[in-house]
Amino acid sequence: MAKKKKTSAVKIIVISLLYLASAALAIYFITLYMNRPRFVRYPAFGIPVPVNYAIHGIDVSRYQSSIDWNDVSAMQDKNIKIGFTFIKATEGLNNIDASFRRNWFRAGQAQLPRGAYHFFIASKSGKAQAENFIDNVALEKGDLPPVLDIEQTNGATVEDLQQRAKDFLVLVEKQYKVKPIIYTNVGFYENFLAGSFDDYPLWVAHYLVQDKPRIKRSWLFWQYNEAGHVNGIDAPVDFNAFNGDSTAFRNLLLK
Repeated sequence: MAKKKKTSAVKIIVISLLYLASAALAIYFITLYMNRPRFVRYPAFGIPVPVNYAIHGIDVSRYQSSIDWNDVSAMQDKNIKIGFTFIKATEGLNNIDASFRRNWFRAGQAQLPRGAYHFFIASKSGKAQAENFIDNVALEKGDLPPVLDIEQTNGATVEDLQQRAKDFLVLVEKQYKVKPIIYTNVGFYENFLAGSFDDYPLWVAHYLVQDKPRIKRSWLFWQYNEAGHVNGIDAPVDFNAFNGDSTAFRNLLLK
């Protein structure tokens, strides 16, 4: 009887030790996961890159001057390549970005998925600004949807800003048969757009945060850094992550 009790006690001790070891191992892996690197520095790009996103891209305008798009599309650091670009096309009622036509043509030649954006002046007619964009941007199969870049009030009331933005978006959607993307920063969206534009795809700028932008609604693109380096461009470049996999990205492109 004593031997049997001793054997049972040993079993209890072994089981307890195994349980404690399993619990410690679980805690170790949970801690490892919670402290995983969310940003990894990629020396060639010169910036930390959020590693939880597979597709990264840039946005450019005349401020990046002359761009060698073949160098851009060929660049790769570890597993990260430039997977798309947004190119400034127009601004306000009649301005065209000085580098747009060259950038648009050369990015297309380099077979880099490209999108065009309009910088919105909230004090001006939304319809007239849409016409400026439409007159200068011919989207093709394989391009990204058009983008409305709205980040300043220009003295307009919230009501007027929203109405003019809606006028722009409706006319552009009618022209290209696709819902435009809205680009802005977190603060501007929450203060001037939230509740009235929540059904539009969002490209949001938010720096110095981990994992994702701090915004309550869904988003499609995240501009996470404005000082990246890319081969073929002799100026700092905005970097963006796509919130999805390669299948979702292909489905986003114009058919």
